[in-house]
Amino acid sequence: MEELSDNKVSPHKSKSGLGRMWNALFYSIAGFKAAYRHEHAFRQECLLALVLLPLALLLPTGGLGKAMMVASVLLVLIVELLNSALEAAVDRISLEDHQLAKRAKDIGSAAVFTSLLNVAVIWALVLFG
Repeated sequence: MEELSDNKVSPHKSKSGLGRMWNALFYSIAGFKAAYRHEHAFRQECLLALVLLPLALLLPTGGLGKAMMVASVLLVLIVELLNSALEAAVDRISLEDHQLAKRAKDIGSAAVFTSLLNVAVIWALVLFG
């Protein structure tokens, strides 16, 4: 595998400016579709978000409380997407059991778990003071 030096540009990099943003939009949509199609945990967390996001907006809390509740739920989805990407990359390298692969996947899982705890703590603090 050829390593890129400082003066080389990846051949996979696309345009800049609006063309790049347009491409990024479609890459992002493809990423959401792939995560939803292949990741059971992501589908579960999307269902949780479909319940919690409207609830956060309907509950009688101030704007900052609503923002924190929404942000905490969106953070779970972000962390799950990153964890799923990490797992896919690790699996692409090798499906063999390896201590470092296990460590990477366990740390990703811990990040998702921490983001879920964050939801519980923020919602409890906003709702119960």
